[in-house]
Amino acid sequence: MSKEVHFDGSLKYFARLLTPFLFAIVSAIPALLIQFEYFHTTALIAAGYYGLAIVAAAFMLGWVGEAAELDLSGGLSIGLLAVIAILPEYVVSTIISFQAGTNPAMEPLATANLTGANRLLIGFGWPVVALCGWFAMRKVKSNASNKRDKSKTSFGIELEPQSKTDIGFMIWATVISFIVPAMGEIGLITGVIMVILFISYLWRVSQEENEEPELHGTAAYVGALPKWGRRAFLLIVALLAAGIILLCAEPFTEHLITAGKEAGWNEYLLIQWITPLASEAPEFTLAFIFAARGKARVAIAVLISSKVNQWSVLAGSLPIAYVLGGGHGAALPLDAQSVSEFNLTIAQGILGIAILLGMRIGGLGSILLLATFVISFLFTDVLSRDLLSVACLVVAIPYFWLNRANLLDIAKTPFVRKPKL
Repeated sequence: MSKEVHFDGSLKYFARLLTPFLFAIVSAIPALLIQFEYFHTTALIAAGYYGLAIVAAAFMLGWVGEAAELDLSGGLSIGLLAVIAILPEYVVSTIISFQAGTNPAMEPLATANLTGANRLLIGFGWPVVALCGWFAMRKVKSNASNKRDKSKTSFGIELEPQSKTDIGFMIWATVISFIVPAMGEIGLITGVIMVILFISYLWRVSQEENEEPELHGTAAYVGALPKWGRRAFLLIVALLAAGIILLCAEPFTEHLITAGKEAGWNEYLLIQWITPLASEAPEFTLAFIFAARGKARVAIAVLISSKVNQWSVLAGSLPIAYVLGGGHGAALPLDAQSVSEFNLTIAQGILGIAILLGMRIGGLGSILLLATFVISFLFTDVLSRDLLSVACLVVAIPYFWLNRANLLDIAKTPFVRKPKL
């Protein structure tokens, strides 16, 4: 914990502790007033207020999430943070899947947010956060050493050893996901297996060793609270932030889609690309907060954990929501476009795994991941998707070869329990 902050019970201490949270809550009030119909505005302006509320909630999660490492293992705190951060995506995707149970016209849209959010996370989130984190770390190291020549520092973020567990679960989630395009549907049994995988992931990361973190800023004031007071504060803020996200995610999506339709945009592309820009806001905000503070490894860990969550519990919840919504059969059907989108998401995930096996995100890997995002965003036809899928798999081959020594070791981490010290 930061040595600069100590709990003294003074008014000054509580002012510095509570002011950022109060400011975040005030930022969410306009969205809540719109949600409870105290005033009305245009779809675009409403979407802006809802987006602001989601980002404000993400900041609150970031502050308490850092402090939560004092009471939870580092892996578990990051995992739980990622769970709350994907709530907007979870709400959007499951609602569409639930509605598809009685409205076949919604079936093609059910996986749009899932595939778009995943590709946005890996293709944009990972490389951009790595770049921001690298600049922040480079500045800190430069100031500490007072070196004049900064050009020799190569681009790249080394991953924490605990990230092996996340990557291991990502590997198995990807293996399971191959069933989906092969069957042309997301079966209920497949969904249940994915949810079980996610529960196993949370249990596994809870076994990671717990090291006292170094806290700064608002997180340091939270961490300085007495043990039980801190835990109560963490719980209250986490529930409040999660509540704001849950209340704002669906209306944000609806207003954004409405605004997009008024502008003449395609509904599928809106759900696949525009909606994830907001639903990813919490996790991106968390990651950028960590990266800006020189905690690039934590930032990347949050986004890697988010990928595990998305590709396990989020994907697995879709057929469950579909069946509960009255869907026929025990599977969410996919059309040809959805299968193509799923294939591309799997292929991009495989490329991401191949790069992460080296326990480092470097310049070339970041460029490749960013390129997959840009190309998939610009070229939306099925043929382009299929060609890009093949390209991702081809490019992943040399990475798998270079990192082959780590593949088996990382793949077995989900099944190896590490005792707490």
